Amino acid sequence: MTDVSARPEEPLGTKMPDTSAAGRTLAVAAGAAFIAFLDLSVVNIAFPTIATSYPGTDTATLTWIVSGYAIAFAALLTPAGRLADALGRRRLFALALAGFAITSLLCGLAPGADWLIAGRVLQGVAAAFMVPAALGLVLEATPREKIGAAIGAWSAAGGFAAVVGPALGGALVEAFGWRAVFLINVPIAVALIVPGLRLPGGDKTSRDALLPDPLGTVAIAVGLGALVAAVTEGQSWGWTAPGTLVALLGGGALTVFALVRSRTHVSPAIAVSLWRNRQFALANAGSFLFGASMFAWLLAGPLFLNAIWHYSVLESAAALTVGAVASMVTAVVAGRITTPSGQRWVGVLGALMATVSLAWMSTDAFGLEPALWSAWVPAGLLGGGGVGIVVTVLGTAAASSVPPQQFAAGVGMNLTARQVGGALGIAMLAAIFAASHDALRGFHVLFAVCAAINFAVALLLALPARTTSTN
Repeated sequence: MTDVSARPEEPLGTKMPDTSAAGRTLAVAAGAAFIAFLDLSVVNIAFPTIATSYPGTDTATLTWIVSGYAIAFAALLTPAGRLADALGRRRLFALALAGFAITSLLCGLAPGADWLIAGRVLQGVAAAFMVPAALGLVLEATPREKIGAAIGAWSAAGGFAAVVGPALGGALVEAFGWRAVFLINVPIAVALIVPGLRLPGGDKTSRDALLPDPLGTVAIAVGLGALVAAVTEGQSWGWTAPGTLVALLGGGALTVFALVRSRTHVSPAIAVSLWRNRQFALANAGSFLFGASMFAWLLAGPLFLNAIWHYSVLESAAALTVGAVASMVTAVVAGRITTPSGQRWVGVLGALMATVSLAWMSTDAFGLEPALWSAWVPAGLLGGGGVGIVVTVLGTAAASSVPPQQFAAGVGMNLTARQVGGALGIAMLAAIFAASHDALRGFHVLFAVCAAINFAVALLLALPARTTSTN
């Protein structure tokens, strides 16, 4: 499926990227990916402690501390990628880093729940602008033959953050209190700003001069935000409640409007022409499906350890480290495989590894009695390793199928697909648990469903790529 060599030709006069500059760019972008994806999961384990700090606030309202970030992040990734290509990736990256530091500080010092929720939404906005701009800079600075390896390293940072988020969050909460999960971002983001401003490239060119359609940009951001909000909160709001239906129907209508408008606009909010490339379309479909399984698994893991095996926060952190390390290692290894057939079949292998791991977790091997060494560790190595491979392969497929001028837009669309799939996965988790009267049975059903999704991803990855022009 992934054909790294199939990317459209570079425009005449494009300079060959400098290897040392590519390394610096990758290091800064990996740091940004780490803090952005860390905040998608780090708050989950801190949520009960946060709730006790605001006893007068309804629990349903407090859930927006978690979902507000995810919704803003998913809704704005696509238009943020387009803006990064138009305004200059380096400039937007530095501004987004500063915004992320400020909003993280706001969250850490929030005097009330309303302030914290507002800070989380704004933090998600900053992350949405930071991520596609960062990866766009990496792809611009990296030699073509090393694109896969660069995406593998970048994916390792993001994947590692997503997997260790609950564990790291628990350790910070236990040692310093819940505000530390936000304040830790501030020095990291500040430390990245100066080297970020010194990165090569990332400047606007004449082909990028037009800003994306403002009306279409607002429509796609609000539309996707409403859809993700409905899927994320449908379980608590009620699937037939007026708010859920309005968000689903209104969000769907706005999204369709933005897509239709982008087909004919001179500077579309969404680069819909990219979807004419079969490789790009398959990569996004795979990211959507795998996102659903991955996000559900990442949240279910620490919940299982706590609710079924009664692990403490630190014990859970140690157990979760197994999958995190495996994910980081396999992401780097997968990125070094550059042949089209090699990428395709290693992706299939990764999806099957995740399938087997989750199918195993749905059996009585994961019962009421803890089985750390005989079950959790080998399943974690298998599943975490599969996640690192699949995320890298899908990211490489999406990035290698777009023109250089649309790197950030293509990356934004691919990440949006994964985030929207992730929101569906979290909703699926909530629905399965709500319908199950036995907690262990609920986990087993969830793991089995995720295994089936991963098997579908393996079949999708096995499809050969037939690239077409994205111009």
